[in-house]
Amino acid sequence: MARSRKKKEDTSPGAPLWLVTYGDMVTLVLTFFVLLFSMSSIDVQKFELMILSFKGAIGFMPGGKAVQEDSAIFGGQPAQHAGESPRVTPEIQQIARNLRNYLRTEGLDKEIVVRIDQRGVTVSLSDQFLFESGRAEIKPEGMRVLFKIAEFIKDSVPAVAVEGHTDAVPLRGGIYRDNWGLSSARAAAVASYLQERAGFDPLKLQAVGYGPNRPLVPNDTPEHRALNRRVDLVFLSQYPKQ
Repeated sequence: MARSRKKKEDTSPGAPLWLVTYGDMVTLVLTFFVLLFSMSSIDVQKFELMILSFKGAIGFMPGGKAVQEDSAIFGGQPAQHAGESPRVTPEIQQIARNLRNYLRTEGLDKEIVVRIDQRGVTVSLSDQFLFESGRAEIKPEGMRVLFKIAEFIKDSVPAVAVEGHTDAVPLRGGIYRDNWGLSSARAAAVASYLQERAGFDPLKLQAVGYGPNRPLVPNDTPEHRALNRRVDLVFLSQYPKQ
């Protein structure tokens, strides 16, 4: 009788019931994450910040510090979903893709980053690419690229805000009293160039300097400070208010 029972148990078909339930759960979780991925878009700059954070976590950054995407980043504004802004029309999205392709072809996708977030489309230009340290005169290579960017957007974008940003290191000497003055002068220089040399409609432009008050990342390392020194071209959904 014992032999007969053992033989019957050994020949039972199929997997244990708990394994079937576990397989269903894993499949559902995978489907859920695929759905989330399909509904989102990858923000290049946030992806780079994530890589920096990973490097910091395993000790590659000085002092083992990590970049964390929290409310301190992006000017104290809470982190938002990486999905595209509802204000970004398909035409503007295509302009952003064309700009990215142009910058990649020219080898400028490290100095100039095009990103789509809740504000819309932002083109971030490194200050080292545009200006000498502590100055607001645009370099020749910066003029060439600004002219090309203007050709992409001047007849297709309702308006553009030119925003100047610096790091948190106080200025020492020079003609500008502080980072407020430097960031404002740089924003004004870029807006003036877009109007006078690139033929941009001045009614579509506004310029503002934020100094060190809207950093992308904390101003705690030379690499982070370099990321924060920039001029942003933000594509607006309507003309600036008069």
